[in-house]
Amino acid sequence: MTNDWILDVLADLKAFADTNGLGVLSLQLDETAMVAAAEISSRAIRVQAEAYGDTEHDKPSTGGLGCHQHA
Repeated sequence: MTNDWILDVLADLKAFADTNGLGVLSLQLDETAMVAAAEISSRAIRVQAEAYGDTEHDKPSTGGLGCHQHA
């Protein structure tokens, strides 16, 4: 993935926060890193699906709670 560098930057910022007693910032950076990793992964999956012609991948599911499907 070409956007993994942002995870390294967030890790460096977290290390700085930890070293300098910035506990709340450190916790926030943990959460931010998780969001970044999820979005990077999601984007990679979407790009790969598009490369293979999967145009249904981005469409919302019609299933789920409260939905009735008939065969």
